[in-house]
Amino acid sequence: MTKIVFFRSDGIFYGFEEQGHTGYGEAGDDILCAAISSMTMFLINTIEVAYASSVDYTIDEGATRIRVCAKAALPEFESDDYKRYAVSGIMMGYYCQLGDMLEEYGDYLDVSVVDKPYDK
Repeated sequence: MTKIVFFRSDGIFYGFEEQGHTGYGEAGDDILCAAISSMTMFLINTIEVAYASSVDYTIDEGATRIRVCAKAALPEFESDDYKRYAVSGIMMGYYCQLGDMLEEYGDYLDVSVVDKPYDK
C-alpha cells in the first residue's frame, strides 16, 4: 500500500509525503505506482519550470519514500498572489486526483491530510 500524507497550513496545501509500493501489480509493471510517480514528477516539474518556484523534494528509492514541499504556496514565503495560488492549486489538484483514485484503488492507497506549519 502507498500512503500519502498531504501537508496543509491554514487551509493551504503546500506539500506531501508518499511512502510504500501500492502492490497493485508486480514491481516494474505496477500501473498504479507508475501513475502516482508520474503525477508526482509532473507536479515537481510544473512548480519548478512553469511557475519558476523552488520546490524541496527528496526521493529515497530504498525506503520507497518521496517528500515534496513548496513554500511558494504559503503567503509567509511568497508575496506574488498568482504564483502562490498556482503552486497551492496544483498541490490541491493532486490531492483531489488521488481522492478520485481511492474509489477504484482504495485497497492500495491511503490518502490523508495533516495540518502543520511548513518545515523542510
